[in-house]
Amino acid sequence: MTNVQIDNSTMQLKIDQYGDMLFRLSYLRLQNRQDAEDVVQEVFYQYIRQGGSFESEAHEKAWLLKVALNACRKLWGSAWSRHRSDGEWEECLAGMKDAPAGLEEDVLDREREAGLLAAVMALPAKYRDVLHLFYYQELSVQEIAKITGYGVSTVTSQLTRGRNLLRKSLKEEYDFG
Repeated sequence: MTNVQIDNSTMQLKIDQYGDMLFRLSYLRLQNRQDAEDVVQEVFYQYIRQGGSFESEAHEKAWLLKVALNACRKLWGSAWSRHRSDGEWEECLAGMKDAPAGLEEDVLDREREAGLLAAVMALPAKYRDVLHLFYYQELSVQEIAKITGYGVSTVTSQLTRGRNLLRKSLKEEYDFG
């Protein structure tokens, strides 16, 4: 561990740059706003402890994602977390539907996004993670394998299975025949 000090302005830039990304990943994994916020705080705490020195911006992003996933796994594995039920993500979806929109297209886009988010949230966590990293963070299969600790073939099969489950779920939702 290095003893490099990170100044407040640098830290604020990193929070602005990565905070939303880390929150979305954590929220998708944990399905709880407060837990996701706690994970993001933990990630930035670890970032400060680590000293913030990385080979490249890609390495920094990968490190942050890996720390976030590990923190989610740790929290998810806690006894308290396993024995509670939380449908907070439904409130988030309702909030998306109630958000003011200027155009009819915006409302339709939000409805589609809410439906897609609900379908993704219904997937098992291992599929949610790889789909999020692949489509939202635009990481390669090799990068996802490094971050998650899975093999490349495992990530590929999880992407395929996740897509198939998502396709099936969305087809059932929109199948009117």
